[in-house]
Amino acid sequence: MRILVLGCGRLGARIAMDSVAEGHHVAIIDNDPRAFTRLPSDLDAVIVLGTGIDEDVQRSAGIESVDTFIAVTDDDNTNIMAAQIAKKVYNVENVLLRVYDPARAETYSELGLSVICPTRLVADVIERELPEFNLSSSLTGLDE
Repeated sequence: MRILVLGCGRLGARIAMDSVAEGHHVAIIDNDPRAFTRLPSDLDAVIVLGTGIDEDVQRSAGIESVDTFIAVTDDDNTNIMAAQIAKKVYNVENVLLRVYDPARAETYSELGLSVICPTRLVADVIERELPEFNLSSSLTGLDE
């Protein structure tokens, strides 16, 4: 499988390393050259320095031939825009993105994107562990 990862933070780096270890062809984009120090120097992946919402940068990372696009920068707007470009412009079959804001995550999920919301996931775990403590009502204010 050909995978393009946007964001080389802890999560993006881990996804890239695990995917290469599983035999996938991987490219990773980040706009901070220091981010790539998280990767082993011998990682067999395409490394692209640039802004992930720039179509030229995405093309230089091979977006036109990827099966999966994963956006995991620390910025919801970047992840949303880049995922929409991958899905609508390049017709990437599998597009996944991380969105911290639960309300926005729900909206973009309803638009057909595969959204992972760590805020909601962690709240769900806490609620399962502490059933008498309901976080659902307090999370609605996080997008303000």
